[in-house]
Amino acid sequence: MGILRSFTIGVSGLNASGQGMGVIGDNISNAGTNGFKSSRAEFQDVLAVSLKGIEGGDQFGAGTKLGHIKPLMTQGDISRTESVTDLALSGDGMFTIDSPAGRTFTRDGSFHFDKDGQLTTMDGYKVMGFGYDEKGSVINKLDPIKLGRTTIPAKATKEMNLMMNLDSRVNKMEFNIEKPEATSNFSNSLTVYDNVGTARNVTVYYNKTDNNQWEYHVGADGKDVEGGKADTMYEMANGKLKFNDKGQLEEKTEGKNSFNFNKGAAKDQKISLAWGQTIKDGGTGLDASTQYGSDSAISRGTQDGTTAATLTSLSFNDKGILTAVYNNGESKDIAQISIAKFENNEGLFKIGKNLFKESKSSGQATFGKPGEAGRGEVLSKSIELSNVDIANEFVNLMTAQRNFQANAKTLTTADQMLQEVLQIKR
Repeated sequence: MGILRSFTIGVSGLNASGQGMGVIGDNISNAGTNGFKSSRAEFQDVLAVSLKGIEGGDQFGAGTKLGHIKPLMTQGDISRTESVTDLALSGDGMFTIDSPAGRTFTRDGSFHFDKDGQLTTMDGYKVMGFGYDEKGSVINKLDPIKLGRTTIPAKATKEMNLMMNLDSRVNKMEFNIEKPEATSNFSNSLTVYDNVGTARNVTVYYNKTDNNQWEYHVGADGKDVEGGKADTMYEMANGKLKFNDKGQLEEKTEGKNSFNFNKGAAKDQKISLAWGQTIKDGGTGLDASTQYGSDSAISRGTQDGTTAATLTSLSFNDKGILTAVYNNGESKDIAQISIAKFENNEGLFKIGKNLFKESKSSGQATFGKPGEAGRGEVLSKSIELSNVDIANEFVNLMTAQRNFQANAKTLTTADQMLQEVLQIKR
């Protein structure tokens, strides 16, 4: 009976060794698979028989079996690439994928945009994330990441912001739009945009009217003005600036404001001018234009209009935010990648194609943004490689081979012993 048990034990060892070899072979075959997580075969002894019954002790083993295949969810090495849609996760979490198998997850960030402008895996499955609204605020709703429009419409200028110093030492002057340069103490030019995105050059002239009192006049060349004559300046807006005795901007008074550009532009366009927050409006005088005894000079001039533009480039940052850059210099956040987190990553169920599904063991996914609540950071132009250690797998391979050979030897030895038993009859 003991000899026959040896056969059963040997066969169990051969089966377990063969299954362990399958795990090792799977690891080695996926050493070049992006985002692959290796596994480890774990064995258990089979229920034993005790010579002393329930008291225990003096037990016969019944062999071994493959008890568990443990996924090793350690971080793989990060490799740099040249593709802006290649993403790697450094830390905990999974990318969220909408696939035919439902909501699935992956560490393989080799994504690309398809013909419909959707971010997908190599199999065409949609990558999920959080979109942005027109105001640039993130929408906390999980949706496929999509480029949407690759062009943005023109935006008419509504406000010009100027930061400067006006020289308090200059003499008073009376402004004349027919001779703007000769009748102003200082001027600066700025490009603005009409409602169809046509760039228009305007000049702001400043003339001192009294101590701490200034006027501003905004002029445009007649070639840009409805009914205007080229090389002749036309006044489009004017107003007054008042400073206190410390040279701080106390008050701004707006006068005329009507920009009538030609060539299809809307009539009576309003463009507000600002020189920082005045003291009257709650400012401190430190965040506005000044009137000091130094040369007049402009330090900053901005406006909020843009011409129509087309998409020129895309980029992801370390927070997983996809930003589109347009040929007018404007940039726009489109979406933020979603990172799923699990209580037990080792409980995830592999379904092939570098995808995982949640299971009872893994717990349910919680979705969030990169770097949030323990989630890993996203690295753009990068790919997470397989975490398979080839050197370690070769050692395991040799160990499994020796185990298989040893179990085979158990069978051959038991066979020889059984042959001896059969010879007794003779």
